[in-house]
Amino acid sequence: MSGLVMPKPDAETLRRRAGIVADLRAIVPGEGVVDAVNEMRAFETDGLTAYRQLPMVVVLPQTVDQVSRIMKYCGGHNIRVVPRGAGTSLSGGALPLEDAVLLVMSRFNRILEVDFPNRVVVAQPGVTNLGITQAVESEGFYYAPDPSSQIACSIGGNVAENSGGVHCLKYGLTANNLLGVEIVLITGEVLRLGGRHLDAEGYDLLGVLTGSEGLLAVVTEITVRILKKPETARALLIGFPTSEQAGQCVADIIGHGIIPGGMEMMDRPAIHAAEDFVGAGYPLDVEALLIVELDGPGVEVDHLIGLVQEIAARNGSTTCRASRDEAERLSFWAGRKAAFPAAGRISPDYYCMDGTIPRKQLPRVLAGMRDFSERYGLRVANVFHAGDGNLHPLILYDANVPGELDKAERFGADILRLCVAVGGVLTGEHGVGVEKRDLMPEMFTGIDLDQQMRVKCAFDPDHLLNPGKVFPQLRRCAELGRMHVSRGGLAFPEIPRF
Repeated sequence: MSGLVMPKPDAETLRRRAGIVADLRAIVPGEGVVDAVNEMRAFETDGLTAYRQLPMVVVLPQTVDQVSRIMKYCGGHNIRVVPRGAGTSLSGGALPLEDAVLLVMSRFNRILEVDFPNRVVVAQPGVTNLGITQAVESEGFYYAPDPSSQIACSIGGNVAENSGGVHCLKYGLTANNLLGVEIVLITGEVLRLGGRHLDAEGYDLLGVLTGSEGLLAVVTEITVRILKKPETARALLIGFPTSEQAGQCVADIIGHGIIPGGMEMMDRPAIHAAEDFVGAGYPLDVEALLIVELDGPGVEVDHLIGLVQEIAARNGSTTCRASRDEAERLSFWAGRKAAFPAAGRISPDYYCMDGTIPRKQLPRVLAGMRDFSERYGLRVANVFHAGDGNLHPLILYDANVPGELDKAERFGADILRLCVAVGGVLTGEHGVGVEKRDLMPEMFTGIDLDQQMRVKCAFDPDHLLNPGKVFPQLRRCAELGRMHVSRGGLAFPEIPRF
């Protein structure tokens, strides 16, 4: 926020910070510790750029031993730690805290092993999502989860947020493709969960870690499964006069027993922005566009294309085009994957939301978003994973207009409340972070939240890992054993917004 004056730290705070910086430099020598204000600016925000905060200090370790020593040091000295990958989080999950060490894992950027016989890849958390596919595609393999940010987002961040992508309908989220992790606890202990096997007995701790948003441990190694590329993959572009008709077509395709490799939906503003940006050949005279990809043996794909065309026609489609070759299939997807940056061509700023609903509720929620748009006087472009009901509305606003960011946030909160009201959830893949933290009581009771915090207490009893995220209030771990309903505790301070 322009004109914001941060209070100057007192002498004791400066002395303590200088001591922490010196101790961290002893653990990570060279350029691994960043404490100059101008240099830390690069880390003051993540993909949720409405919020900014300088960390106390940034540390970039290169080895597991360094991570272990940093964690042990911070745990022993009651210093908060915020883990960070590529910083593409759209929920403020990697937003720094002014009294915390920002632990950046970008130097963990190597693929450690490619094991084709067992169909697994072992990678460090800083490897990009797309980098895993690029490492194995020469042998006809790929890594299935493919978020739109896959060229930049790290596999460690994918684990933290349980990221999905356009092909998660058939092939699952990160959780469905993750086999094992190496983690470091706040005590500095190094643990391994899972491995190269598909499942293991006992508590599903790997499931607990996946999507935990950096609140439980720091991931230092990841084992994922890779898949053989399907024999054939073809995509359909299907245009509709209304979003409701497109939503009903989605429900009918799934109801017919067809599970596409991917099924995405875009409305008119998103279609036009993406087409202007990429030139993918999208029809511009429709209100809604479905991209339906079918993969498998060639004969099966051809048969399913015919079925989908029939279902689309029954729902009033006005255009239906199937890709003729691989280049055209990729061009169909290029527009969808560029939808977020393309929105920057039609609005100075946009607020990317993330909520998930039952598929049958698509028409109702789309109608509700139109009502919200009129109420708040802000446009919205809809891009989402239609097959699994994961919505990504882009609320368009101008941060330079006083009050528009506040309206965009209220608009977004109303969308998420509607998602919960129709039987959905607050997030599909972006996580809770800061963005949805104060909406958690819309979905969970105080008892629910206390139970979730008991899990955190088992890993991080002093609440040192990524505090201020997910939970609307902190509870002292010692209190949780005897307090079940009361939601009193330590309220988080407001996080500066810019």
